[in-house]
Amino acid sequence: MKRIGYIYEKIYDKNNIIHAMFKASLGKRKQNRVKKILDNADYYASKIQEMLVNKTFVPSNPDIKVIQDGANKKERTIYKPKFYPDQIVHWSLMLQLEPIMMRGMYAYSCGSVPKRGTSLGQKMVRQWLDKDKRNTKYCLKMDIKKFYPSINNEILKKSFKRKIKDKDCQWLINTIIDAEDGLPIGYYTSQWFANFVLEPLDHFIKEKLRVKYYVRYVDDLVLFGPNKKKLHKVRVELENFLNKMKLTLKGNWQVFRIDKRDIDFLGFRFFRNKTILRKSNALRIRRRVKKIAKKPYMSESDASAVISYWGWIKRSDSYSFYHKHVKPYVTIDKARKVVSYYAKVRNHPEWGIGIK
Repeated sequence: MKRIGYIYEKIYDKNNIIHAMFKASLGKRKQNRVKKILDNADYYASKIQEMLVNKTFVPSNPDIKVIQDGANKKERTIYKPKFYPDQIVHWSLMLQLEPIMMRGMYAYSCGSVPKRGTSLGQKMVRQWLDKDKRNTKYCLKMDIKKFYPSINNEILKKSFKRKIKDKDCQWLINTIIDAEDGLPIGYYTSQWFANFVLEPLDHFIKEKLRVKYYVRYVDDLVLFGPNKKKLHKVRVELENFLNKMKLTLKGNWQVFRIDKRDIDFLGFRFFRNKTILRKSNALRIRRRVKKIAKKPYMSESDASAVISYWGWIKRSDSYSFYHKHVKPYVTIDKARKVVSYYAKVRNHPEWGIGIK
């Protein structure tokens, strides 16, 4: 592996910091504390530059809240770092690390990676099931227990040391890592660091275990094989590999024949010959569109949600669902017009607040 140097100067370059500032501010620009920073961008960029050059940056204590996430109301602890300086520093780092990390990343690691969302994972699973029935006869589905908080700080730092030879850059990475035990959900850096720490696992699966078809969405793994025996052996090898990283597989892993049951993954249910929406997602869509239809006008967030739902629907065999449960309440054409309208109204606030 070729180690990368000469990164830190690019991280603390003022133009990079200002770029990071505006990236970090997306969706928050009406907040007073964020607006204050943006209105004085050059001044605050200079202050952050000084912190990085002199290595005086110290992570602030984040705001912490517990939420009930998803249809199963899974409890998650969310960490929200301060916008200044933490979020800006995180973005300054990742603007330079992202292209480096992308070069070694597994092609079908598709969670929290630009242009590699659920659509890529869904596309590949569907393609493999359709084109190679022999080697997708069985599925191994598993995920890692409490993945983010269980990531070992020292192992993560050693992983970066193997990749990055720039000592100053290592200092900043280590400073961010050591701010919490494990990776805090909610930090922009965490989603990248999480994928990075599992990069050796991806290569182990593909190069050592010779698994032909494998996709990972953060800590959810789906692997295919021609028989049960091989996949059970793979599962044991992966469990041992993860144990060395001080990570643990959840006990609910499964090996099953595709023709006998579906794969519940990425918000979809994959069958041998079709793909449908997961029941909880279908229910969420039905409830949301009915709620939107009762409003006097469609908001930007509502329109964005409808467009997102349309993406799910068109990637699955769910057109009848759309015509029965979505189209009577909202249409994709109207949602697109609303999103377009709000993009324009940002430059012309006098136009109004919504589309009837």
